Amino acid sequence: MASLRDITVIAPHFKRRLSGVTSTVVQLVPEQVRQGRGIATLGPGLPDDLPRMRWSQLPQLWQSPAVHRWRVWHARRNNEMLVGLLLKAVLRMPLQLLFTSAAQRSHSSYTKWLLRNMDAVVATSERSGSFLEVPHTVIRHGVDLDVFHPPRGDEDRLSETNLPGTHLVGCFGRVRHQKGTDLFVKAMIELLPRYPDWTAVVCGRVTAEHQAFGDALKAAVETAGLSDRILFLGEVDDIKPWYRRLDLYVAPSRNEGFGLTPLEAMASRTAVVASDAGAYAEQIVSGSTGAVVPAGAYESLRDAIADYLADPDLAQAHGEAGLRHVAQDFALAREAEALDKVYAGLLSARRGAK
Repeated sequence: MASLRDITVIAPHFKRRLSGVTSTVVQLVPEQVRQGRGIATLGPGLPDDLPRMRWSQLPQLWQSPAVHRWRVWHARRNNEMLVGLLLKAVLRMPLQLLFTSAAQRSHSSYTKWLLRNMDAVVATSERSGSFLEVPHTVIRHGVDLDVFHPPRGDEDRLSETNLPGTHLVGCFGRVRHQKGTDLFVKAMIELLPRYPDWTAVVCGRVTAEHQAFGDALKAAVETAGLSDRILFLGEVDDIKPWYRRLDLYVAPSRNEGFGLTPLEAMASRTAVVASDAGAYAEQIVSGSTGAVVPAGAYESLRDAIADYLADPDLAQAHGEAGLRHVAQDFALAREAEALDKVYAGLLSARRGAK
């Protein structure tokens, strides 16, 4: 457990189940540590190797850290904002409150009240920032280029998987209507008979509440006689090699917060077709690193995918361009550096109350 003397940022994480926020914290905190920021997480659902504080250490937050008057409480959920506000406003702990917003919808009155009580707010995209009624800084998420990288060995090749075909297209994430998994499967049922060299994989967990949805997709594939070419792999132990095995990644979400998977795919040198949900349109250079289509527009999605299935060389070229694009504009180090500037401003503030 972390000693709080040198900890200047607390990153609460008040959810056990895996989510996009979890993925962000898991990737970002180690990079922030590498850059010298004293940061600790608080809460369940995170790997044991992340720096963390215990709940029993909360009273130590009444004491300022070694160098600064304040600590930053960096929340990413409403309940984390609320706890930070209670610690600061009620218990009078020397904290500066920061919230990162990825939501792309109008906020409730309760959320707006919480936001007004933050000392600073970050939006993960221009689109999410457009829903905020408070001053904010746009800092887009990045991807760890050491973790997500192009193929390096035989294990990164389709030939090592025992799957049929010579080209692979995939859709990753929880299997549910919101994620547009049905749009991907429908497109594969329609397109794969025309492109015999391609195989499709769906990687992702099916929760109990979406089991009927997942079962219907598998039944449709079986009815089409494509069970050997459209495979449901479930929740795989390590998704990273699957990105590297793909020629094309598809992100067909109907709605999304930010959405990291296109960045992870491009960092793996894989072309991307995505909807314009979340921040996908701000990540992809359409016509250069992939294609962006309106969310929920099946025919547009199908036709964009078909362009790559018909021309694997195009997929390869856009994969190469995507890798360069992510390295230049979406490296995780850039996100950590931008956040550190926000932290520094809060830590040097003359007072910690709004």
